[in-house]
Amino acid sequence: MQRSFIETLLGGVVLLIAGMFIIFAYNSSNTRSSGDGGYALSANFSKVDGVTVGTDVKVSGIKVGRVSALELDPATFLAKLTIEIADTIKLPKDSVIAISSEGLLGGNYVAITPGGDPDLLAAGDSFSYAQAPTSLTELLARFVFSASSSTPGASSGASAAPAVPN
Repeated sequence: MQRSFIETLLGGVVLLIAGMFIIFAYNSSNTRSSGDGGYALSANFSKVDGVTVGTDVKVSGIKVGRVSALELDPATFLAKLTIEIADTIKLPKDSVIAISSEGLLGGNYVAITPGGDPDLLAAGDSFSYAQAPTSLTELLARFVFSASSSTPGASSGASAAPAVPN
């Protein structure tokens, strides 16, 4: 009898810890709605690689909103990104929106750099300045191919003689 009570108690503790972990994971994720509302802004990008609905929007590294919609503009073939920003954040009209990488293996997020214009963006406005993400694989390929093409004699083992002034 004593053994079954201890096993039951231990099982209850394990379930309690598992429940606390699930609550923590739910509160840390983007699955819950913010509840405090916000206002929508949009921007057009040539590409939105790595961005999905729910992606974080940050100003100075602080989350201030999320991506609420992605669609293709059939007239210009640009990706239209719609974001929802907290009502407490007011952005100048000349702010720059960009897609940035969290790191080599991390995902992307939307970064906003506030400008200095005294006029502010209002709900439904669009950013005038947008910067598409830079692909790390494209940058690495450019570096590798530019390094190999800048030293034409290096692969054959021949060394160039230094120039001697006359």
